[in-house]
Amino acid sequence: MLLGAMPVFAQATAKQVYKEQVDARAELNLALASAQAQQKNVLVVFGANWCPDCLALDQKMGEGKLGAYADKRLVVLKVDVGRFDRNTDLAAQMGVPLKKGIPAVAVLKTDGSVISATGAGELANARGMGDVAVLQVLEGLHR
Repeated sequence: MLLGAMPVFAQATAKQVYKEQVDARAELNLALASAQAQQKNVLVVFGANWCPDCLALDQKMGEGKLGAYADKRLVVLKVDVGRFDRNTDLAAQMGVPLKKGIPAVAVLKTDGSVISATGAGELANARGMGDVAVLQVLEGLHR
């Protein structure tokens, strides 16, 4: 590594993928309105900036097949859970058990009703999952 260069993980953390100081419910309302206008579902991703698997999922969803899948079908909203002390009520409302691990996701219709959610930590090892495995989880949530 070059002197003064920031490691990749530190760069990802520095960009604050999960906005810690926002009103998640207000952001959800904006995402639902955007999804309705685009005729897409909303993918709510619960995670945290300290979580390597959360950052890995974010990176995977921003490129390749996963990025194309998300762009075509989903409005993605990232909700910060802090150290499991933020927005846990929102996760519970959507049927997302955060104790099974993060990242955890819920897919919502444009009216805010939950289509499906991860319930067993399906994405909690996002660093070790290939794009195909992540895509299978996401596609399974639409059934």
